[in-house]
Amino acid sequence: MTLTENSIKKMLPTTYVRSYVAHEIFVATTYFKNLRPAMDRFVSRAGAAKTLMSLTGTIPVTFAGKIYNIPVCVWIEERYPHAPPICYVQPTAEMMLVKRVFLSADGQILLPYLKEWKKGDCDLIGLLQVMAAVFGEFPPVSMRPPPEQELGSCKSRQRVMPPVIDFSFVFQAFQGDCNSFRATAAVSG
Repeated sequence: MTLTENSIKKMLPTTYVRSYVAHEIFVATTYFKNLRPAMDRFVSRAGAAKTLMSLTGTIPVTFAGKIYNIPVCVWIEERYPHAPPICYVQPTAEMMLVKRVFLSADGQILLPYLKEWKKGDCDLIGLLQVMAAVFGEFPPVSMRPPPEQELGSCKSRQRVMPPVIDFSFVFQAFQGDCNSFRATAAVSG
């Protein structure tokens, strides 16, 4: 289905400023082609549920010369544009959140652009551009490390004594403070 301002406007309940919100969503999805609008169920941290417009998908981010797609969900409340969207990074099963100043433990995006939101000065496309720029400098997700290989149980292995390793050279190399120990250990090891 091709998105038009009119098709987006038809999705929005009358509690929204429909023409304005539909236009902003249309412009945002024109530039960020992997975002899809949908009316969906939003549950607040307090547990209150309501149906809101959401933009869900990925935004392209350039990090270390490569393009990565960061999964996000942008919730647009009925009070928009007077109130900022509620934004989350939504890592896939292969990803994990990276602790950042602008990211809560549950993935909510807490950028100054959102905190200082002003109707007329801030808009959806500006928000997405700020997110892409910040995420390019400080990625909010990383790939999960591969699971460690399972070791067999002790019963299934032969009882072989491990070799004895002589670490006395480490203790002999330590001659004072921790910094000299680290330097000596790095050269020795």
